Amino acid sequence: MTTLVLLDHDRGEIKQASRSAVAGALTLGEVHALVAGVAVAATAASRLAGVSKVLLAESDLLTHALAEPLAALIAAQVEGYSHICAATTTIGKNVIPRVAGLLGVQPISDVVAIVDQQTFIRPIYAGNALATLRSDDKIKLLTIRAASFDPVAASGGAAPIVAVASPAIDAGMARFVSAERSVSTRPELASARIVVSGGRGLRSAANFALLEKLADRLGAAIGASRAAVDAGFAANDQQVGQTGQIVASDLYIAIGISGAIQHLAGMKDSKVIVVINNDPDVPIFQVADYGLVADLFVVLPDLVAVLGHA
Repeated sequence: MTTLVLLDHDRGEIKQASRSAVAGALTLGEVHALVAGVAVAATAASRLAGVSKVLLAESDLLTHALAEPLAALIAAQVEGYSHICAATTTIGKNVIPRVAGLLGVQPISDVVAIVDQQTFIRPIYAGNALATLRSDDKIKLLTIRAASFDPVAASGGAAPIVAVASPAIDAGMARFVSAERSVSTRPELASARIVVSGGRGLRSAANFALLEKLADRLGAAIGASRAAVDAGFAANDQQVGQTGQIVASDLYIAIGISGAIQHLAGMKDSKVIVVINNDPDVPIFQVADYGLVADLFVVLPDLVAVLGHA
């Protein structure tokens, strides 16, 4: 059986989440990759370990990954594929359900384990339970949680690149207006080995900047709770949780975060969880490996100072 994986790319590079989706798809058999819009990304895709063929569709409408034309493209490529996968990213969550609607099948979202060709495991109830699902659909449509699969190597492969024709695509009312990029030397949040996250306990955007010094000392990515994002302390792309980024870092440091179910669903798979909060009764202490009940405004400067001399 052959699986087609939609790849997310940025400025010619394949995103880590998509490399994890490829890793998941390889457990199903042979893997082909689909790159839409940018030829240089197809070259990067051809080097991914485990990918045996790259399909490249070039079109102005596909350049910015608008969901409507991208779903139409995927639906036109299904012949010969038993599974179609994408990472559980903004693009994957936007496109795969639309493809399912076009094909009349049931999508299976946020897969964390693949049992066999027809059986998959996904979290439910904000990650508090795991459901094992069996699908008899001729074509299985999956989004794969990147944190659950180690990404394939970005080099080592030599897959051929095959151009595919884009179907007659109508983007409907959707149009690309602009993109605002956040420029940072820190690791990408979803794939970072160390994550430092802040919550509403930091009280203001100015105080949230205190995390930056700690993150710089540790070489960490910066995350945030939904409450912190809603309050304007942090950007939307820093949100960790069920409706934000799912992380499974080696070290997760939660500062001033109470631990709502929505947030815990996005970080509790981290290997080591450290919590700093002045309230010993907040729920996040229940998943912590190490907890410090203290005033974060006292602890943070001391911690940064200690690490600065390490």
